[in-house]
Amino acid sequence: MSIEVQQLSKSYGSEKALKNVSFSIGSGEVVGFLGPNGAGKSTLMRILTTYLSPDEGRALVNGHDVKAEPMKVKRSVGYLPENNPLYSDLYVKEYLSFQCGIHKTGRQRIDEVVEQLGLRDHASKKISQLSKGYKQRVGLAAALLHDPEVLILDEPTTGLDPNQLAEIRELIREIGKTKTILLSTHIMQEVEAMCDRVLIINKGTLVTDTKLKDLITEGEQHIEVEFDLVVEEQLLRQLPHLEKAENVYDTTWSLVFKTEKDMRSELFDFANNNGLKALKINKKIQNLESMFREMTRNLQD
Repeated sequence: MSIEVQQLSKSYGSEKALKNVSFSIGSGEVVGFLGPNGAGKSTLMRILTTYLSPDEGRALVNGHDVKAEPMKVKRSVGYLPENNPLYSDLYVKEYLSFQCGIHKTGRQRIDEVVEQLGLRDHASKKISQLSKGYKQRVGLAAALLHDPEVLILDEPTTGLDPNQLAEIRELIREIGKTKTILLSTHIMQEVEAMCDRVLIINKGTLVTDTKLKDLITEGEQHIEVEFDLVVEEQLLRQLPHLEKAENVYDTTWSLVFKTEKDMRSELFDFANNNGLKALKINKKIQNLESMFREMTRNLQD
């Protein structure tokens, strides 16, 4: 197992941040880590990256104990923290060169990650001149420099515009083919877009560990579509296999289809045939949202 957590607990004074949390993640898995604010996500990630020590239990990364072998853990983990601390007065390549020195990594890796993260046109800029989205890319580049086996990403898509978001999602999916990724977020769409499996934590307790494919209702698909113009429900009823249409707001609709066929291409054709543009088409796992609400509400009540 790439990550193994056994009965992990952590307290801050009288507040219990983690309560006997256990799970394991195999090589090549991309796992989403969901939970409300303050649920314990960041605490667990900081333990896995040796920034914090657990009070009880054990955590292994690539077979190395986070308490007994912290340097071996650090060598095998790439970490992008939520606040993405960067030295804003440094140039991008200068900062990555500094990180290479820390990891004792060859300088050729700088050009590789700059290309991989789409930073070529920004490599000679000061970090302070970059948008928030490109600062996130620099943080992710730093996490990848030493070619770690495991990536731990805390809210990696924060501040990205839609184009950057799509690119980072695709990049994370590609990286996940050869590396283990634990991805913390509070946005369920991110889990749906990038992950194979989801862990849900609430008030320090792990309440769900399940594969996304097990949440999909057979023969049913939920799609959220945004058009450039207002569309009447009567017109949408022309779509084949449509079971339910709900107007979310303005030109955005939530549609439920009863079919095995992927209906996103049908929606593109429908828009073109009716003089519309489909600005956004997202296939959703409706059960994930329902399960998240149910699991987190139960512990809050």
